[in-house]
Amino acid sequence: MMKIAIDAMGGDLGPPPLVSGAAMAYRSLGVLPVLVGNRPDLEKTIATLGLKDIPFTIADASDTILMSDGATDVRRRKESSIWVATSLLKDGAVEAVISAGHSGASMATALFVLGRIKGIDRPAIATILPHRKGAFVLLDAGANVDCKPHHLLQFARMGHEYARMALNIDKPRVALLSNGEEDGKGNELVRETAELMRTTGFPFAGNIEGRELFEGGADVVVTDGFVGNVVLKTAEGLADSLMTMVREAVLSSPLARVGGLLIRPALSRMKKRIDYAEYGGAPLLGVNGPFFICHGKSSDLAIFNAFRVAKSVASGDLVSRLSKIQESL
Repeated sequence: MMKIAIDAMGGDLGPPPLVSGAAMAYRSLGVLPVLVGNRPDLEKTIATLGLKDIPFTIADASDTILMSDGATDVRRRKESSIWVATSLLKDGAVEAVISAGHSGASMATALFVLGRIKGIDRPAIATILPHRKGAFVLLDAGANVDCKPHHLLQFARMGHEYARMALNIDKPRVALLSNGEEDGKGNELVRETAELMRTTGFPFAGNIEGRELFEGGADVVVTDGFVGNVVLKTAEGLADSLMTMVREAVLSSPLARVGGLLIRPALSRMKKRIDYAEYGGAPLLGVNGPFFICHGKSSDLAIFNAFRVAKSVASGDLVSRLSKIQESL
C-alpha cells in the first residue's frame, strides 16, 4: 500500500477533518495514511472519532506552524509537523505529502527540504477548476505574486503535463489569461510571455479572457500567482453565493418550494460539480516530490480527495515526467 503523509495539525479546523479524511482514504483508496503531529492530540482525535480500527501511523512532531507565524519560520523549527512530514517524503518513507496548514510555510518547507526540479526557477500551485464542459488547470494559483515571462513559460510546460495526467487529455490547450483574446492584448508580462511561447514552439493556444474560463475555452490557463489567486478565490466565493441565492429563491414561497423539490436532484449534481472539496489538493509543481496544498477550511471530503489526487500523481510519476521535460529542453 502507498504511504501518504498529512500534516495533521495544520488547517483552520484542527485535526478532526484531516484525520477523518485520511480514514476515508484508507477505506476507499487503499492508501496508508501517516498522520504527522502531536501524538497525544492525534490519539485523542482518533479515539473521539471512533477510528481505532484504522491502522494509522503517527509520526510525532512537537511543534506546529500557526497561521499567525511567518512563512520562513519553518527553517528554524524543524520539529514542526509540516517539516517532519516533508522530511519523510525526502527520505523515501512516504510517497506524497498533504498540507492544509499555513500555505506560505508549506511552500517554504517544500523548497527547503525537497528542492526544485532542475531547470525550474519557481514552483507553481496548479489547481483544477470546473467549467461547463469539464474542468481546467489554473496555475499559478498563489505561489508567485511577481513573475517574468520565462516563469510563465515554465508554468505552461508543467501545467500541460499535469493536465495530460489529471484531466486525461492527450493534447491540452494552453492559454494565457488576459484582458482580451487578440494578439497584443494584455499587460507587458502577458505580451512578452505570448511572444516567448510562440518563438519556443510551445503548443500555445493564445490568450483567454476571464469570461471564457468557465465556458471551456482552454484546458490549462496560465497566469501569475497574484491574478491566479484572485481568480481562484473569486470562483470559490461566486460558487458559494450562487448556491445561497438559489437556496433562498427556492425557499421564497410555497410554490417555489414545490419547484425546488422537483429540481433538487439537478441542484445536488450542480453543487457537487462546483464544490472545491470534490477536486482535492493542488500540487506544488516544480518541487522534487509530490507535495499538495489544500484549502485551510478543508472538510473530510476535501482531504479524502486530496489523498485521491496525491495517489494518482505519485502513481503516475509526475515529478519524473516534469524532470524529463526540463532535461529535453
